[in-house]
Amino acid sequence: MIRVRKAMALDAGSMARLLNAIIEKGGTTALTRPVTGDDLQQWMASAPEQSAWHVALDDAEEVVGFQWISPHPDLPPEAVDVATFVQMGKTGLGIGSALFTATSQAAKSLGYIWINATIRADNEGGLTYYQSRGFRDWHFDENVTLESGQIVNKVSKRYDI
Repeated sequence: MIRVRKAMALDAGSMARLLNAIIEKGGTTALTRPVTGDDLQQWMASAPEQSAWHVALDDAEEVVGFQWISPHPDLPPEAVDVATFVQMGKTGLGIGSALFTATSQAAKSLGYIWINATIRADNEGGLTYYQSRGFRDWHFDENVTLESGQIVNKVSKRYDI
């Protein structure tokens, strides 16, 4: 059984380990350098009145996924950006769905009108996940250079709350 709750600073280490495994595997996130728990704590604290962070926990109370929304300088003030990470080997089990239920409610409570998800065009799992939540394509960026120097295309999808 998956339980979702607001993320806390104490979750940051577990969240970083989960995310670093995804970064190390490569191919699905635009993030290319490992993160620390301190990095995630700083991200969580950067705009607390405009952001929401949630973790998904399994029966053993281990973090198996997390999702956050936060403002983005390339978006209008009525929109918020989303990022989703699920533990490798645990996708397709409803973790992302449970997280998005909490996240979309938080976005509405914070007064946002729509949620943006920008996904690497080669991340089929991510594209499918957001499409299945009701996101629709609205923008496409070609030849985006990642911090590692890798060049990818990105698809931005929009979800109207």
